[in-house]
Amino acid sequence: MSENDVKNIFAKNILKLRKNKNLTQKELGEALDLGKTTISQWESAQKLPNAGSIEKIAVFFNIPKSTLFEEGSGQFSTYGHLINLPIVGKISCGNGVIAYQDIEKYEPTPEAWISGGEHFYLIAQGDSMNGARIHSGDLLLIKQQEDIEDGEIAAVLVDDEVFFKRVYKQNDSLILQSENPAYPPIVTKPGNDCFIKVIGKLKKVIINF
Repeated sequence: MSENDVKNIFAKNILKLRKNKNLTQKELGEALDLGKTTISQWESAQKLPNAGSIEKIAVFFNIPKSTLFEEGSGQFSTYGHLINLPIVGKISCGNGVIAYQDIEKYEPTPEAWISGGEHFYLIAQGDSMNGARIHSGDLLLIKQQEDIEDGEIAAVLVDDEVFFKRVYKQNDSLILQSENPAYPPIVTKPGNDCFIKVIGKLKKVIINF
């Protein structure tokens, strides 16, 4: 996703947030200790807020910072109740039990995003899923589950490494398909020397700006 894409997404979201509170650009600027011109520049996608302003916006509107850069974040009123979910750096599976390791931190997450089951975050790495608008550094909300439909995007544990790909089933093999033509498909087949397990399904991509 380009910087212009991010600007446009943020512009739409900050406009919705302001209108939901029936604030003028001047009133929002005063609440954030900023000028009306800055708010206008945000809403016209001319510029992005700095880290300090992002923090102020999130606190003022009581929303996770990440949702400011999520496409289609229109129902901000549903974000009142937040829960903390782990951002996992490493996953292991011993005796069929998924274990989270190297938890980097916990991310405040709207409860409305969680529809039963256990959820966690992974951080996207590399450019193999760019075609699905998933870029390195994005937060990936994963629902832990083993069963997925053919062609869904999922996290797959192969030995000690997690692959995040579009998954297709072929007999007893899994085909892990990237969304970048520079990367060939990975064909995995369970065997004595290879552990393979689908550990979760992608629920949401969050731009980690």
